Amino acid sequence: MRFLVKLLINAFALWLTTLIVSGVHVTPWDADSGGATFWTYLFLALIFGVVNGVIGTVLRIVAFPLYLVTLGLFALIVNGILLLLVAWISSWFGFGLSIDGFWWGVLGALVLGVISWIVGLFFRPLTRRDRD
Repeated sequence: MRFLVKLLINAFALWLTTLIVSGVHVTPWDADSGGATFWTYLFLALIFGVVNGVIGTVLRIVAFPLYLVTLGLFALIVNGILLLLVAWISSWFGFGLSIDGFWWGVLGALVLGVISWIVGLFFRPLTRRDRD
């Protein structure tokens, strides 16, 4: 259940990001159907979760010294690279995410992270400490 909630939050955050950041676009797999747009965003959120979980973890470990030197600002670059990687992977399918350039990817990743954090605050599952 938690996985599905996170997937929906990321899909919603990606949708809002495409509305806010003009350099980030999503092409649905079937432009005639409104439901196809929903499934496209879910598919992109799934790709983003896998890329962020696997490749993002490796990049963060390897780039740890740069995180320290830049006081964490290098995380913006890493997240932008991960978003560009999601766009590249989704292009294999002929639909999905497209980003106009590297800095649009960095801005898109920043906006995506902030939106998913804010939305996640409202939908986070209650912990045992919160219920008591």
